[in-house]
Amino acid sequence: MPLPKIEHPIHTIRVPSQNKKYKFRPFLVKEEKLLLMAKESKNAYDILIAIKQIVNNCSLDDKFNIDKLALFDLEYVFLKLRAVSVDNLVNVTYRDKEDNKLYSFEVNLDEIEVKVPRKVDNVVKLSEDSGITLRYPPATLYDDEEFLKLEEDHLFEMISRCVDEIYSGDEVYESSNMTINEIGDFLETLDLKAFEKIKKFLLETPTIKKELEYTNEKGRKKKIVLRSLNDFFTWR
Repeated sequence: MPLPKIEHPIHTIRVPSQNKKYKFRPFLVKEEKLLLMAKESKNAYDILIAIKQIVNNCSLDDKFNIDKLALFDLEYVFLKLRAVSVDNLVNVTYRDKEDNKLYSFEVNLDEIEVKVPRKVDNVVKLSEDSGITLRYPPATLYDDEEFLKLEEDHLFEMISRCVDEIYSGDEVYESSNMTINEIGDFLETLDLKAFEKIKKFLLETPTIKKELEYTNEKGRKKKIVLRSLNDFFTWR
């Protein structure tokens, strides 16, 4: 006799950059095992790969394409899935550098939203008829082992991965048809003003964000800003 199939609740989560809602199921034991195995490896790359795989596993929507997400989309969706799968409350600890004391905070993941800065143009013109179209840092960075193992030039290499198209007149060159090295070589030929505009776009990328305030034992008011998954909880 076959074992019964377990029905799981369906949750709708909005992908911020697309402003579209997709259906997901909660984490199951197999997803929890993925995270535990990744954590035990003590390898940041393994943890990031597990996060991406878990979000993809939990998707119930045929139109959901994880490789089309921005990085902040992936982190946001993971936090929302964690809230409905495990607990919406997480404990965050922080050691104050002034008094060397540990401070604990309870963060409600249901309250986390993506902080979107003012509108920044994603097209950087190089001349009257040429320019670069940029995209936000993609979720594919989570399985880009070459990038994750970089020890220097992180910003330049990030920019290389955020180029969507290069156009000149009627010619359009899509990044999907170029190697990272080819894009990097092209970026090195830009003037400094154009490169600064590209950096500005990248530095103003939307992020998940939560501000925590406290007063330390010396009576000083402090603020902590949580901006990434590592800031929100220890993997478990």
